[in-house]
Amino acid sequence: MIAAEYLRRIAAWSRELNEREIEVARAGIVEKSYRANEHIFMRGDTFDYWTGIVTGLARMSTVSSGGKAATFAGLTAGAWFGEGTVLKSEPRRYDVVALRDTRLALMDRSTFFWLFENSVAFNRFLVRQLNERLGQFIGAVEHGRTLDATSRVARSIASLFNPILYPDMTRHLEITQEEIGALSGISRQNANQCLKRLEKEGLLRLEYGGVTIIELERLRHHGE
Repeated sequence: MIAAEYLRRIAAWSRELNEREIEVARAGIVEKSYRANEHIFMRGDTFDYWTGIVTGLARMSTVSSGGKAATFAGLTAGAWFGEGTVLKSEPRRYDVVALRDTRLALMDRSTFFWLFENSVAFNRFLVRQLNERLGQFIGAVEHGRTLDATSRVARSIASLFNPILYPDMTRHLEITQEEIGALSGISRQNANQCLKRLEKEGLLRLEYGGVTIIELERLRHHGE
C-alpha cells in the first residue's frame, strides 16, 4: 500500500478526496516500471487498470492497417489516462509506449469503480478529465491535417501544459528532441530545425535536456 502523502504527490485528483476515499485509493494502487521503447500495452489488449505516470514520458498512438502512425497525446509525469476504457470494460483502442524509462501507478478496476460510485470529488475530476482529453484528441486530429511541421511541434509541446491533464508542470520541460519528434510525428532532425525556428521566434529556449517555455499562448496558437 502506498502512503497517503505519496499518493497526493503523484495524483493531483487525490487532493480533493476525503480521508476514507484516500485510504481506498492508496490500497488499490501498485507501481510498475517500463524501459524506454517498451510497450506498456498495445491496441486490443485487456489492461484493467486506470493508469498514472509517476516518472518518465509515454506516447499514446495507433498505427493503421496501412502502416500509417498517428500520435494522440504525450503523457508526462502527473498524467492519468485510460478512464474511458475502464468505464466501458473494453479492450484498449490505442498503443502506449514508454519513450524513456517510465514508472506507472496502476489502480485496479474495483478501486476505480468504488471511487466512481462513492466519491463526488472523484466524479468531478473525471468529468473535467474526459472533457479535456476529448478536446486534446480533436486538436491532435486537426493539427495533423492542417499544420506544417513547425506548428505541429509547437502545438505538441503546448499540449503538455494543460493544467488539468498535466498538473504541477513548470515552464521547463525535460524532453529530448527525439522525444519531441516522436510526439509530433516527425524525425529528430526535423524536430531540431522546428525547435530552432520556434526559439528564433522567441517562443521557447532550447536547453540541455529540455526546453523552457517563454510564450505558451503563442505556442498553443502557432500556425493560425
